[in-house]
Amino acid sequence: MYFKFTFCPIILLLWASLSFAQNVNVVIHGAASIAKTDDNFVCVTLDWWPAEKCDYNQCPWGKAGILNLDLRYGALINAIKAFNPLRIKVGGSLQDNVVYKVGEVSSCPNFMKREDGLFGFSQGCLSMERWDQLNRFFNHTGVKLTFGLNALFGRNESQTEKGNQLSGPGMGAKVDAKQYGKDVIVLKNLVKELYAHPETQPKVLGPGGFYEEKWFNTFLEVSGQGIVDGLTHHIYNLGPGDDPNMMNKILDPSYLNQVSQTYKGVSDVVNKFRPQLGAWVSESGGALNGGSKDVSRTFADGFWYLDQMGMASTYDQKVFCRQALIGGNYGLLNATTFVPNPDYYGALLWHRLMGSTVLAVTKESDPNLRVYAHCAKKKPGVSLIFINLSKDRSFNITFSNAKPGDAGKPNYEFVGKQNREEYHLRALTGDTKDDIVCLNDVPMVQTDSEDIPAMDPKLVDASTPISIAAQSIAYVTIRDFEAPACV
Repeated sequence: MYFKFTFCPIILLLWASLSFAQNVNVVIHGAASIAKTDDNFVCVTLDWWPAEKCDYNQCPWGKAGILNLDLRYGALINAIKAFNPLRIKVGGSLQDNVVYKVGEVSSCPNFMKREDGLFGFSQGCLSMERWDQLNRFFNHTGVKLTFGLNALFGRNESQTEKGNQLSGPGMGAKVDAKQYGKDVIVLKNLVKELYAHPETQPKVLGPGGFYEEKWFNTFLEVSGQGIVDGLTHHIYNLGPGDDPNMMNKILDPSYLNQVSQTYKGVSDVVNKFRPQLGAWVSESGGALNGGSKDVSRTFADGFWYLDQMGMASTYDQKVFCRQALIGGNYGLLNATTFVPNPDYYGALLWHRLMGSTVLAVTKESDPNLRVYAHCAKKKPGVSLIFINLSKDRSFNITFSNAKPGDAGKPNYEFVGKQNREEYHLRALTGDTKDDIVCLNDVPMVQTDSEDIPAMDPKLVDASTPISIAAQSIAYVTIRDFEAPACV
């Protein structure tokens, strides 16, 4: 049983008021967009791992795998329905060990630990009965579904190159880029044969591995135009989940910036080959092998997660899939209780507030303040996310509207007339390792009926600066900010 807080401790408010405040002017370049995301940019995964999946002397998956997950829980259903809709990708490493019980397939085994098996497990089976259960569940919750196929089926480590999940450095298995390009052509033709009408024809996305420039270019050159509808890649830029330096990485702006080279590389490949659906981050859990037991489920993880979504969107990544909705340490929901972890609420606010049109922002200030701007999801106006990594510095934010076409002219100072809509997120007790987040000083806990609590904004006088407390995150929507790109 969980104790339900009705307020966040007032002592934190007193502590925050004592932190050093720095004035920052943020310039919003609203004349033209710099990138576009999908309307359903926020995505989560459901993975295949069984309870026996263990890393770092812990086994955090429980019954959260696709074959074991109890789909009847109201808390799970309500958490998905709150997005209206939520994009879910079914897949993960073990998708390459899955047998589908159709046609002449007679036996339907469960995944079993196996030392010589791909990713350490034997084959597992998706029965038609379970597939029907999943379909009913996805239809009931209004999910937008992507399904990962068993691209490495029948292979083991001795039959593949060294690498991870088709491409890039890592563990497990790797397929030659030319061979995979040829295989995807066969898959695309099969999809066209099975789904003759273009309006009902599933899109083919790939390769779903870690980015490697030469491999990705070769793969798309061989597959050719019109075969791969979207380019997918994985991001685990925090490294192994048992890294004792994890928190320092998350709070280091220079470390967070390093992954921008991956996003730029993928963006360059997309611009060269022009797949219809652009680039997707099809799996990103921050830390590898189930995530970090001390960090991934806490408020601190939001500094990494929400910054990654902001950065990815500026590089024209259309979708960002968080590993996972449930399971491991990095699940948005607790694997046992289905209670949302702090990152769930950050993701839900992004989905509700941040539109698909991405705007450039500039500022001169401490690099610990991260800022991203989009057109508001519900017009009019713009929505921004502020991420303050600093432990002892708050920021007072004012705005300017960039003058289009002439970088030498001064920007227009913006003073709004309508109240701003502000959503301030912080850890319950001020410790960033808290697993309860406060929104505008109200703890986010499910209702007695297992519904997601109300997430209402604080309306603030537009003539005052926005105050971003130390080690906090804030979403802000400004309805009367005139950005031509948002009209």
